[in-house]
Amino acid sequence: MKIRTLLPLLVLSVVASLPAVVAAQALPRTHTPEPTTADITAADLMTRLYIFAADSMQGREAGTIGNVKGTDYIASEAKRIGLEPAGDAGTYFQTVPYKMRTLADASTIEVNGHTLHVGDDFLPAGGAVELKGVPIVYGGTISENGPPITEAQAQDKVVVLTAGADANMRRLFRMNVPGARVVAVVGLDQLPEAFRGYFLRPQGFIDDPAAATKGAAGAVILSSAAANGMFDKPLDQLEVGASGGTADFDIRYDVKPMPYPSRNVVGILRGSDPKLAGEYVAIGAHNDHIGIRDTPVDHDSLRIWNHVVRPEGADDGGKQATPEQQAEVGRLLEAYRREHPGSERLDSIANGADDDGSGSVTVLEIAEKMASMNPRPKRSTIFVWHVGEEKGLLGSAWFTDHATVPRDSIVAQLNMDMVGRGGADDETGHTIEGEPHHGGPNYVLLVGSRRLSTELGDIVEEVNKEEGHDLNFDYMFDAPNHPSNIYGRSDHYMYARYGIPIVFFTTGLHSDYHQVTDEPEYIDYPHMAKIGNLVEDVAVHLGNLDHRPKVDHPITDSN
Repeated sequence: MKIRTLLPLLVLSVVASLPAVVAAQALPRTHTPEPTTADITAADLMTRLYIFAADSMQGREAGTIGNVKGTDYIASEAKRIGLEPAGDAGTYFQTVPYKMRTLADASTIEVNGHTLHVGDDFLPAGGAVELKGVPIVYGGTISENGPPITEAQAQDKVVVLTAGADANMRRLFRMNVPGARVVAVVGLDQLPEAFRGYFLRPQGFIDDPAAATKGAAGAVILSSAAANGMFDKPLDQLEVGASGGTADFDIRYDVKPMPYPSRNVVGILRGSDPKLAGEYVAIGAHNDHIGIRDTPVDHDSLRIWNHVVRPEGADDGGKQATPEQQAEVGRLLEAYRREHPGSERLDSIANGADDDGSGSVTVLEIAEKMASMNPRPKRSTIFVWHVGEEKGLLGSAWFTDHATVPRDSIVAQLNMDMVGRGGADDETGHTIEGEPHHGGPNYVLLVGSRRLSTELGDIVEEVNKEEGHDLNFDYMFDAPNHPSNIYGRSDHYMYARYGIPIVFFTTGLHSDYHQVTDEPEYIDYPHMAKIGNLVEDVAVHLGNLDHRPKVDHPITDSN
């Protein structure tokens, strides 16, 4: 799942100890693979995940050799199962033009003859912007309904926006203002230093020339002083639509390709009904993770410390231990060392067993099960393992923008990201009121199942009940405007933005999220098999439905 915050590296001076979730762990660090069967089983999932999330895959970060190895494995299994290749040029791979850009030191903005400098006056929040003499207009203070400025007022202008005290700055930095040439959000003064560094460091991006024709606006973050200097009055005295000066933008980047290709893996199971085989049920997961950390950490110490102090892993990245928590960590680690002498190990590989090895191998299992069916579902099934989810949903954005089947032929998309946990010891997230939330028996979170299609959500409930899966659905993350924004944080959203009904299946967060401790030995394989069997039954139901799931709700933004 795409990360929401940056997690500082932990040092080896952590004194830790062992929570029940660690003490109860009984699976081995390694596993000898066995042939998989046509059924979706815990044993098959275990075989697949120990391969896909092995250290040899090097954390599967997009643009690295590790991700190439991971996608090679998926493609080889897709071929063995019998899926039709549906990538580029008759292959299983759809290569995404993922590149690296570094901000040029000389990038500036000129306003009425005055030069604004990177870092002090503004930060770029998008790609290159090279414009001359663009009029500036004040767009007002953003509310939950968006900016008050009209499209006519914003047309072909630099739109300066201010934010309310409770504004979600992460969403503001990608604010869409129809008609604007550049969106300039006033927020640099409040931006934490770590996030300033994020905007200045080299950034991966999709080099899509077609994007320039889509009216995408440039984006910058302004200091208050720089923004006020664009007008003849302070911002708090301006009316929406008030004119300022003009601006010249010279924001440039040096662009280089990544060392290795970034690839979606795409395969099709052709439907059995000639009249419906041209329509598709899409099933997806993401094939990448976050790679290798620069500094190794002690695996057991980190796992215990996170379980006590940061139970949601990277999403708890700002939390520090209280003295009581530090003491508890110490007691637990001492007990663990007594029970497991010689267990110390330095670890730097973020294996991504749950995120999203669990989803990726479950999609393979579903494909193998459906390929064995006779007859197959009437509609075709398209399986897509997206790359670059961790970089900002890049692979799913590319696939839906450049689909290898007609986009309007996709009747629904079923997405799985992190489906390998969800136990009572896992803090799966927070309620919209901010209370910590935990998993439990037969637990699965559903997001988006009724956002576009009430019928699709009803189908999932019906299949769960009538087919005897008896999973306990939790809709906690599906609350509109939930601060975690799970609806917009995984690949399903890139389908939903085009009006394709989606369901997102996940078992939620846990203390190993985006950590080097997310390894195959900590996965609940029987539970993962239950979720896989449910998703397969939902896909078959949709494949045989005599109509497309009815879309009865409008497309909304990512939250």
